Amino acid sequence: MEVAMEIAYWIVAGLLAVFYLYAGGKKVVQSQQQLLPMMGWVDTVPMPLVRTIGVLEVLGAVGLILPPLTDIAPALAVAAAVGLVLIQVGGIVVHVRRGEARLIGLNIGLLVAAAAAAWLGTTWL
Repeated sequence: MEVAMEIAYWIVAGLLAVFYLYAGGKKVVQSQQQLLPMMGWVDTVPMPLVRTIGVLEVLGAVGLILPPLTDIAPALAVAAAVGLVLIQVGGIVVHVRRGEARLIGLNIGLLVAAAAAAWLGTTWL
């Protein structure tokens, strides 16, 4: 059972890491105008906050993979997953406040996946 949990963790964590490296990386390096077509909310949020969110997403992605891979402080992977859950809670709040509740499907999916990574991480790390 533990091996199955480990495999499940790596699948979920790997998918989340790829997504957050991409999305967070875009927030870190692209301008507000470049981000606007894909992320309409960036026009109402100061760019330093957008950049901070991007850095946190990249750090979360790294935190899901490196600690368990290197076996150095593997519990940090659970902390990273919880941090990504909190980022999605914030994203849901932003969308709802903007009257974009129909757009929270991706946020909910990412929240559930990050929560699953946190739970799976606690089962074998």
